[in-house]
Amino acid sequence: MADNLPSDFDVIVIGTGLPESIIAAACSRSNQRVLHVDSRSYYGGNWASFSFSGLLSWLKEYQENSDVVTENSVWQEKILENEEVLLLRNKDKTIQHVEVFCYASQDLHNDVEEAGALQKNHTSVTPSNSTEAAEATCMPTADESLSTCNCDKPAEQSQSSGPLSSLEVNGAEEARVKENYSDAKSPAEETSENVHKVQDNTETPKRNKITYSQIIKEGRRFNIDLVSKLLYSRGLLIDLLIKSNVSRYAEFKNITRILAFREGIVEQVPCSRADVFNSKQLTMVEKRLLMKFLTFCMEYEKHPNEYKGYEETIFSEYLKTQKLTPNLQYFVLHSIAMTSETTRCTIDGLKATKNFLQCLGRYGNTPFLFPLYGQGELPQCFCRMCAVFGGIYCLRHSVQCLVVDKESRKCKAMIDQFGQRIVSKHFIIEDSYLSEKTCSRVQYRQISRAVLITDGSVLKTDSDQQVSILTVPAEESGSFAVRVIELCSSTMTCMKGTYLVHLTCMSSKTAREDLEGVVQKLFTPYTEIADNEQVEKPRILWALYFNMRDSSDISRDCYNDLPSNVYVFSGPDCGLGNDNAVKQAETVFQQICPNEDFCPAPPNPEDIVLDGDSSQQEASECSAIPEANSETPKEAIDLRNPEEPSE
Repeated sequence: MADNLPSDFDVIVIGTGLPESIIAAACSRSNQRVLHVDSRSYYGGNWASFSFSGLLSWLKEYQENSDVVTENSVWQEKILENEEVLLLRNKDKTIQHVEVFCYASQDLHNDVEEAGALQKNHTSVTPSNSTEAAEATCMPTADESLSTCNCDKPAEQSQSSGPLSSLEVNGAEEARVKENYSDAKSPAEETSENVHKVQDNTETPKRNKITYSQIIKEGRRFNIDLVSKLLYSRGLLIDLLIKSNVSRYAEFKNITRILAFREGIVEQVPCSRADVFNSKQLTMVEKRLLMKFLTFCMEYEKHPNEYKGYEETIFSEYLKTQKLTPNLQYFVLHSIAMTSETTRCTIDGLKATKNFLQCLGRYGNTPFLFPLYGQGELPQCFCRMCAVFGGIYCLRHSVQCLVVDKESRKCKAMIDQFGQRIVSKHFIIEDSYLSEKTCSRVQYRQISRAVLITDGSVLKTDSDQQVSILTVPAEESGSFAVRVIELCSSTMTCMKGTYLVHLTCMSSKTAREDLEGVVQKLFTPYTEIADNEQVEKPRILWALYFNMRDSSDISRDCYNDLPSNVYVFSGPDCGLGNDNAVKQAETVFQQICPNEDFCPAPPNPEDIVLDGDSSQQEASECSAIPEANSETPKEAIDLRNPEEPSE
């Protein structure tokens, strides 16, 4: 592949996360020659989504991945006397403290195979017992980038559960996954038919019969995001998707419920006008007080006297002065403004509340949207747009170093794993690729993440297809509020009969230490139950904990000796929305392409005049709007047809 690459580009992008994919699409749309490379074998980086077995292979890849030390002088021979190198790292150290637990019955058999997978090689050897299987896929030692899971079984776990048991995949399955684990296909090759290709769901399993074998077999029903976010219906990313027409590559589902956790009880929060007046949780007086306050928040800038003297006071203290009952204060603080009691000043709280209210009614009764098949679809959508306009993509293609001119202090070229020197004017790189030397002065924050597969919802209703967001306030000083996003099977992220639950917070300790308390409040480990036995909490079938680096809000000056034409993009931040990724991309785009429009809509296919039948056919295929397949939920949202705001 390297021999066929051109040796000269306008922009080289290293990494395929969301901000990198956005700017690659924007630059290619502005007729820049773009090369997009990634040493990983999948699109999205830490923004990616995986099938269940794909996630297991991702974990194993992190375990086995190591820095490649090049002893030969293949790439060194490409360096001239007036040049120096900026070395890049090939090992991603952004994920740490990984711990995996399986609570579902582990009745693995040799014939267990993921639905829709390729035929297995039955000559592969399967570990003879669970201990050997765990050892075969065990996490690295504590001094490596991924922390070792505690192999001692916690006392509260059932006998069928234990750390690392979820990695018990036979050799044939593991080999098959290694070849095909990424659902993120090349945007230049992916057609509208396979964008939404998902196998028909089988019969919903009974609640007390879900096994680990079923999860493996239905592994392609799962699309598990490494980062958990939602899209504000009037946020920067939604506006960009509509403006650029990239929205045609994806479909979305409205978040149906905003939940609150108070005094050990999960309850639904009324946020729209209709919800407030239909709520049985609020008295008539509370309804009037809440509507009056929310109306004020929509135009708080016009009434500065209402909050004069409280501008720098924390928002929770200001709410106490607004004649709101404790019940209303809690709802506004944790479920509408979505802040904590000890952070965010009054101005920021009012701004967050106004943003929440402005997003209501555009696509449904809540402010949030979720992309079908997971957040990992979004980087791929922009990658497809970039490929349509000539961008070249190379996965599993590592970069050894960047070449810097000593005199001008500008980057001139990159040298890849094959020793090929590729020249470019601008270089965009994801933070995780920078060497320790370059990042020696950078102080990174961490994000604590947990992913759960459960057999029920945290708040039961008549419908089993609710998509919910819940904020659990911090209980101790120094800890952070935990955001919980619960996804049902109609989001195309989990198999029927299960829910996919994401927990996120800023790290104060390891992910398990930060999040296990909230998990225990909302869920219980899976155990077999009698047919007539009632279960109060949803049960956990499988759980993953890990810490992820937060490289957002890091000043460029913190990096050592960074050339002026090298731009660093951060990985995911801990925020709920994606505004930071869009802002990064637009800021750098304006430096590369001043006075150019940022991601304008492409012309209609019928308006394009191309020479040659083959070119016409290619453009038609690339520009086709994908049809929703038979499994796509009927209520999936087309961003181009917003609803009228609800009254």
